[in-house]
Amino acid sequence: MLPLFFSSCKGGEKDKGKGRGNAPVVVDVMIASPEPVRNILEVNGTVVANEFTEIRPEVSGRLTYLNIPEGSPVSQGTVLARINSADLAAQVAKSKVQLDLAEKTVGRFKQLLDVSGINQSDYDAAVNQVNSLKADMVYTQTLIDKTVIRAPFSGVLGLRQVSPGAYVSPATILATIQQTSQAKIDFTLPETYGNIIKKGLVVEVETDAAGNERGRAVVLATEPGANTDTRNLKVRALLQGVKSNPGGFVKVFIDEGKTRNSVKVPANAIIPDDKNNQLVVVKNGKAHFVNVRTGVRESDMIEILDGVQTGDSVVVSGVLFVRPKSDVKINSVKTQAQLATDQSKDSSINK
Repeated sequence: MLPLFFSSCKGGEKDKGKGRGNAPVVVDVMIASPEPVRNILEVNGTVVANEFTEIRPEVSGRLTYLNIPEGSPVSQGTVLARINSADLAAQVAKSKVQLDLAEKTVGRFKQLLDVSGINQSDYDAAVNQVNSLKADMVYTQTLIDKTVIRAPFSGVLGLRQVSPGAYVSPATILATIQQTSQAKIDFTLPETYGNIIKKGLVVEVETDAAGNERGRAVVLATEPGANTDTRNLKVRALLQGVKSNPGGFVKVFIDEGKTRNSVKVPANAIIPDDKNNQLVVVKNGKAHFVNVRTGVRESDMIEILDGVQTGDSVVVSGVLFVRPKSDVKINSVKTQAQLATDQSKDSSINK
């Protein structure tokens, strides 16, 4: 009797396991249908001032006047500093005395030339002396003008780097000046996208990642050639709608401009493999694993370029429990809006 008892128990366990294995897996599906897909390229950029320069003297000398209010706006042409020009002024005064005498000499020689009292070469030498002295005065006055340092454009001054009375040279930086009323952004992107970057193209810019503050920028120009090290193109755009300090970090979003209709599925519905990505499609109550080719990723959705046809039932939940050719039971049919809502809830729960 005992062998029969154990045999009966063993057979019962087999039947029980077999029944459990034949139970269909309950899944949720979505009906594949074309949806608009936008390819948004995201790159990093840097804010630059509309105008920027270092204020340096053109000549060497000692500072006799310094007017650099740090962090304050100044107008174009404002005198910011003066360099000692006493020696140059003395040179101009000396040249004026010499010029006065030379002009009187030319006048006397002219009278003598009219009566043939001197030859033409003597008169020409006197005239040349006058012209030479005038040229020297113009040159010296130019050097005097260079001792006056003015704001090259209207902007905001930076921190002062020198003090009054310091000896400076053309290598000395007195301060910086930036025009921050209108900012630009510089960014780079792979040369393969060079055909979509045109002058006047509007791109989106995120200047504050924490606050998601977004604005726009209009492309001004691009470098004519790609960087030979990175093979990237450098682009400059004019920032609009938002303010940011020069040197700040920004994110630039560029629409490739090729909006198309394609099937999109949740990222967690894709089964990665060594060679292919796969999806589970339900046909006649059976699970079929199909190889797919993916495209653009949008948030939690991925574009499917090949492998799934419009109208196919794609498994979006319970994927890990499904086996090839196994029976499945559809619990519900999800729309893309419902999937997006479910994913947002899952993200908030995980946080």
